[in-house]
Amino acid sequence: MELREGRNFCNSISDRAAITTRNICWMLLFQLGMDFLLAEVKAHPVSGTGEKAKDPLFGLTMGGGSQASSDLFRWFCVENGSTDNSTIVLVHGLPSQAYSYRKILPILEKNYHAIAFDWLGFGFSDKPQPRYGFDYTLDEYVASLESILNALTDKKVTLVVQGYFSPIAIKYASNHQEKLNGLILLNPPLTMQHANLPSTLSVLSNFLLGEIFCQDPLRASDKTMLSCGPYQIKEDVAMVYRRPYLTSGSAGFALNAISKAMKKQLKGYVEDTRAILMDNNWTVQTTVCWGQRDRWLSFDGVEDFCKESKHRLVELPMSGHHVQEDSGEEFGQLLAGIVGKRSSIL
Repeated sequence: MELREGRNFCNSISDRAAITTRNICWMLLFQLGMDFLLAEVKAHPVSGTGEKAKDPLFGLTMGGGSQASSDLFRWFCVENGSTDNSTIVLVHGLPSQAYSYRKILPILEKNYHAIAFDWLGFGFSDKPQPRYGFDYTLDEYVASLESILNALTDKKVTLVVQGYFSPIAIKYASNHQEKLNGLILLNPPLTMQHANLPSTLSVLSNFLLGEIFCQDPLRASDKTMLSCGPYQIKEDVAMVYRRPYLTSGSAGFALNAISKAMKKQLKGYVEDTRAILMDNNWTVQTTVCWGQRDRWLSFDGVEDFCKESKHRLVELPMSGHHVQEDSGEEFGQLLAGIVGKRSSIL
């Protein structure tokens, strides 16, 4: 894993002839005075034939960043705090980026080693063209989560997972309970009512129309962010979320592929989530944090499920689906308290 000190790296940018997209994007965080490390981590093997990826609509060869190779996929990560402290890994939802945890990281770094990464297909991690190394199935995401966590740390971690990627993390955790200190879920799909994607996401999976919408930054980014809760996005923040869609068609193709996979596989994964969290063999301390103003996932049935499964439920009345965006500082303090209480018990 190659790490570069954030402040020093920022100061050297003006001297470089070429500035990558991901560096430009995270300069916004430098301007906020955050002290962190940028990391490009290689994890999860590239499958497929190794052929040059092609645009599925026009058959044109895609850019280098979207092509399969014989190497490992590159993941974009942000890291805060001392590695001597307990590790917390922050996992973003659909569709989002590690950037969504920008208000949480500086709060956690005081007492914890905090890491946030962009999933494959999102933010500034690799976005392989479907059928050229990664097909964006939920099973592949489970395997890739194991790969990135193994590459990031050999210590036990607390996983914090948001939204529709929660079932993927739970499936991983069910086979690796010994690697977790705890699991904190932010507005996860927990009831069978949650097994259907909201219309804003479902339309992204449609043939042709979905492919067109996924190439539109306002549809793929702004509309999905604003439709799921009370969040009012500022222009400078919106530009960070839009940038992957503005710089390459591969981000849109990836979003279309994961939307199709979610639409097809989510029901089964929600069923598995319920079974795993209800199982007497489940030993990982689990907390569900719920933004009450979520417009995508109804709160109906969530409280009953948490009571029956004996998992702690924390309600956030002023937050929507993306808790970390709606109540960043408040949730950061809450998260630090939850993990701190567990650490004292352990």
